[in-house]
Amino acid sequence: MSKTRKQDIQHADEALLASLGYKQEFKRAFTPLEVFGIAFSIIGLLPSIASVLFYAIPNGGGPAMVWGWAVASIFILIVGLAMAELASAAPTSGGLYFWTFSLSSPRWRNLLCWIVGYANTIGAVSAVASIDWGCAVQIMAAANIGSADGAFEATSAQLYGTYAAVILTHTLLCCLGTTVLARLQTIYVGLNVLLCLAVIIALPAATPSEFMNTASFALGDFTNLNGWPNGYAFIMSFLAPLWTICSFDSSVHISEEAANAATAVPWAIVGAISIAGILGWAINMSLAFCMGTDLEALYGSAQPMAAIFNNSFGHKGTLTLWAFVVLVQYMMGSSMLLAASRQSYAFSRDSALPFSFWLYRMNGYTGTPVNTVVFVAFWALLLGLLAFAGTVAIDAVFAISVTALYIAYAIPISARWLGDNDFKSGPFNLGFMSLPISVTAVLFMLFLGIVFLFPTTPQTGVSDMNYTVVVLGGVLFLSLVWYYFPKYGGVHWFTGPIANIDKMGIEVKGLELPPQNQVKNDSTSPSLEKMSKTSAEDA
Repeated sequence: MSKTRKQDIQHADEALLASLGYKQEFKRAFTPLEVFGIAFSIIGLLPSIASVLFYAIPNGGGPAMVWGWAVASIFILIVGLAMAELASAAPTSGGLYFWTFSLSSPRWRNLLCWIVGYANTIGAVSAVASIDWGCAVQIMAAANIGSADGAFEATSAQLYGTYAAVILTHTLLCCLGTTVLARLQTIYVGLNVLLCLAVIIALPAATPSEFMNTASFALGDFTNLNGWPNGYAFIMSFLAPLWTICSFDSSVHISEEAANAATAVPWAIVGAISIAGILGWAINMSLAFCMGTDLEALYGSAQPMAAIFNNSFGHKGTLTLWAFVVLVQYMMGSSMLLAASRQSYAFSRDSALPFSFWLYRMNGYTGTPVNTVVFVAFWALLLGLLAFAGTVAIDAVFAISVTALYIAYAIPISARWLGDNDFKSGPFNLGFMSLPISVTAVLFMLFLGIVFLFPTTPQTGVSDMNYTVVVLGGVLFLSLVWYYFPKYGGVHWFTGPIANIDKMGIEVKGLELPPQNQVKNDSTSPSLEKMSKTSAEDA
């Protein structure tokens, strides 16, 4: 691409962002491939599947892994398509809560914007926590495999210490400059794809005959270890693909660092989900045929996928392959922390988070929001303390990340059709399919959001309860308490996104960003309609 063309794209992106009311603060160093890379690297596939295999094995075994993945992937793609259309219309780091405010009716826009912002924040923090907890478990699984006769068993304190070390190193990594972080995404994509292909091809070739399963067992023998009715257990297994192919809004949160964002971001979302769905299905198919028939032993092991690899590749082969699994999982965590920090930066830019005056700062040396990186890492460390409440408690962070993000996804998609607005699509346009896709996406997220609040088994005590409703409900409850707090609550001062630039490109402070449906004839008002027209023309 010529230098002139790059400059034209840069100017168009800056004009697009200005039409939304925001000045250009980040360096636009992410190419379309790298925008795709951050979503795909967060999905992670093989290490992600390894982290949540314990949800699929007891809720159906092979059929849940293969057919559950296929069914869930189709619906996840539908959710991604609905989000991609909004992302094309308004590519800003605030994304979800910005869309909610711009598309909702005047009576509800402030409250809904507030709820979406906090749901997105807790969802992003939970995603960081769940990914890095999975990384810690995988590191300890390697220690178990490497010990004599698998004698080493990590304690909760050792796991948490490893988890803390992973988060702290990610914090340092995500404080680097934008260009460095962008270039890393290409490396992450390459390693992800190579690792997936290696397992898809090598696992069936290396597995001894005693561990190879027949097609009838791998694809049709439904194994239910948790006690729910088979149909409901099958639905519970969806948490594995839903957690794996999640946080694709990460591409939205780096919109202000992406070149040609109105086109690159939506296609990154759709591309990452599609490729992950296909490769993930192939990985699950390979695992289902090569995991043997003793699913109870796999479920009871420290790390089910590590146990499958150990049966197939042997001790040394498993350690070698597992090292790459851990590396890719580590890369996932760094990409997720990067995206989460950008979302928190955008939310604090609009003064919605506590200590926004401190969080909304760009480091003068690195040109990155170091304070919000530290903010997200701190809350992820606190969330990891659930490990000391038991395995079921810490496993809840996987469900929290999906449930919280689905709340944040569903509201702006619904607001597009239910709010008082005149939405205009960007370059990525679903045409007449927009409404049915949006309705299907919202109904799917609503249903699964309720399902994932249920405990793992119907026979549940205090130690086995699902802490998702406690943590997520608690955070949302406290956010509402703060919103309605007498005199000082957000209801008295929060007016949604705040513009920091006027229509002439001059920086301003404290200018309310009036939505299109509130000030329809004000030429200085940033709106989805005006922005969409600009993006369509530039595209």
